[in-house]
Amino acid sequence: MSIKDDMIVQFNYTLRDEKGEVIESNEGRDPIAYLHGHDNMMPGIEDAITGKEVGDKFSVTPPASDTYGERQEGAEQRVSVKHLVGAKVWKPGMAAMVETEQGQRQVTVLKVGKFMATVDVNHPLAGRELTFDIEVVGTRDASDEEIAHGHAHGAGGHHH
Repeated sequence: MSIKDDMIVQFNYTLRDEKGEVIESNEGRDPIAYLHGHDNMMPGIEDAITGKEVGDKFSVTPPASDTYGERQEGAEQRVSVKHLVGAKVWKPGMAAMVETEQGQRQVTVLKVGKFMATVDVNHPLAGRELTFDIEVVGTRDASDEEIAHGHAHGAGGHHH
């Protein structure tokens, strides 16, 4: 069955940088599950998966604008150190999570003082040419509840 909107898609992936080095992978873990056609996946990945079937393995290198976004120069903010999540002691270059009005956001620490830190709000992978090796391992029609909630339920998806 070809993948189309309103289907739950399960896939495994390996993310590689410009030199082919592995950045991350879900190998050995549960597959990623998402509701196709509902903005739950990076556009470059969802577009590449559309029309594929269980068992398909492929690589795709979408433009940065369709993955982690283009890098925005000067995208710096000062935040209270107490709002940085992920370590007790902060140093420039470290990744941190910050709670925003839109949910958690990954940032990179640029400078840190006693009470305030300057962070780069670009995603650490923004602006990079990344390759995703993907294997589609499962598909099914989404339930009415999943469509109403706008996401996949169960293994690899959202748990209520």
